[in-house]
Amino acid sequence: MARLCSLAVARVFAMWYDAGVRPVTTLTQEARIEMGKFIVASSQITWGRDYQGDVLAEIAEAGFEGAPSGPFGGGPAEVVAKYAEYGLKAGPGYMGVNFWDPEVTDKIYEQARMLAGFHAGIGCDVCYVADGGFRSLSPRGITRWDLAGHPTPEDSLSPDQYKYYGQVLTKTGEIFLAEGVQACFHNHVGSFIETRKEIDDLFAQTDRTKVFQGPDIGHLAWAGGDVLDYVRTYASEIKTVHVKDIYPNVVKEGVEKGWTYTQFSEAGVFAELGEGMVPVKEMIDILLAAGFDGWFISEIDRTTKATPLESAKICRAYLKSIGY
Repeated sequence: MARLCSLAVARVFAMWYDAGVRPVTTLTQEARIEMGKFIVASSQITWGRDYQGDVLAEIAEAGFEGAPSGPFGGGPAEVVAKYAEYGLKAGPGYMGVNFWDPEVTDKIYEQARMLAGFHAGIGCDVCYVADGGFRSLSPRGITRWDLAGHPTPEDSLSPDQYKYYGQVLTKTGEIFLAEGVQACFHNHVGSFIETRKEIDDLFAQTDRTKVFQGPDIGHLAWAGGDVLDYVRTYASEIKTVHVKDIYPNVVKEGVEKGWTYTQFSEAGVFAELGEGMVPVKEMIDILLAAGFDGWFISEIDRTTKATPLESAKICRAYLKSIGY
């Protein structure tokens, strides 16, 4: 029987289709466990960069068994040992870069080699890769950060840019695979790959045997995407997941008023799991029915609760309440 684990992982910012999958919504807990190892996670991003407490200790206190990692604070052995002091495991990091920009392509490959080697060294077989162009101008001369949640088709990349993006992303995937690590693409509101159409357009130009899916389900819902349709479509390619809940009333108001990403965040768009509009349980059932065997990362970018620890405990309790 495959092991059902619970791990906490956060986003690490480093410079450092199966279209035939049918939804299963009546699985018993035993059936879910039999279908695949499911690694539940909680992100350090909730604590913020300036938090003065011991984040790893609080992640462990919240009931998780792992945390994010990256090439900081030492090499792979040192990072694994540090996490072990808290009874935690080291999980996947994050690489956000402008894949569509020819001026940085060589640096992207260099960074990919470094991160691939690091992840192999800590025994983690997935790493998030994502678009990094939050402050880059769209064709209309507006940053995608300022268009968060409400871009128009005219704000997307051109066909030639998608083609180049796919080529560089595919090569990046090859670099990771050479080290036994899967590069998992991560959509993000406020970037050039935000909407479902942008995801599909990019992967029409990408070798899907070399680059896998590592979606942020909350961001997809915020961008107006049908979460369950996306998961059914890409289920066999999804190797790791970031999930946050989203308050629909905040999304509605922000879209109507044309808010920036920062304004959405300050208004409290991010909800703890079970408190917003994301169909978390149904998504998990579909993934496990498709044989998902990876990291599931609860990631509340900015909590409205009194403390990050309270947020983490709420998310862990919700996942336990639905059988995870």
